[in-house]
Amino acid sequence: MFGFLFFVLFTPGASEFICTSSDLDLSYTFCDSTPHIFMFNLTPCAIANNRIWRAALTWIPRSDITFLKTIFNVWYDGAKALHWREVLCSGDDDKYSMCGALKGETIATTFDIKGSRISFPKGNYDIILEGFSDDSEKDMVMCLNISMTVKQDTF
Repeated sequence: MFGFLFFVLFTPGASEFICTSSDLDLSYTFCDSTPHIFMFNLTPCAIANNRIWRAALTWIPRSDITFLKTIFNVWYDGAKALHWREVLCSGDDDKYSMCGALKGETIATTFDIKGSRISFPKGNYDIILEGFSDDSEKDMVMCLNISMTVKQDTF
């Protein structure tokens, strides 16, 4: 059950599978039509019996990252299941390595995603992940539309 998830997002409008296993399918598109240079990998590529995923992110932002607000919306089988927003970078004592990156500079970082707090029932998930370089949410720097299908219950 130890898979490897890896994707490079750079073609607007493109949709392709980024991960498929016996219990999980993931695919993506961009929400906007602007090309992106973005890589993300996740180990293992599985939902069942997993409590910690190791993620690696490489991204070349289209603007300076002195401020970064993320908005994460999840729909489960068509019903809104989660709405989460957080300021990751504010320019003051930022704890993430990507904070302070300049436009065109390569951001390369790794982090753990702890799944013990997350339960994924079998079904279809639509995930919109947006990143803004301002608090008013007018200057979008990234938007991903991720489709996730969990093929079996994990509990």
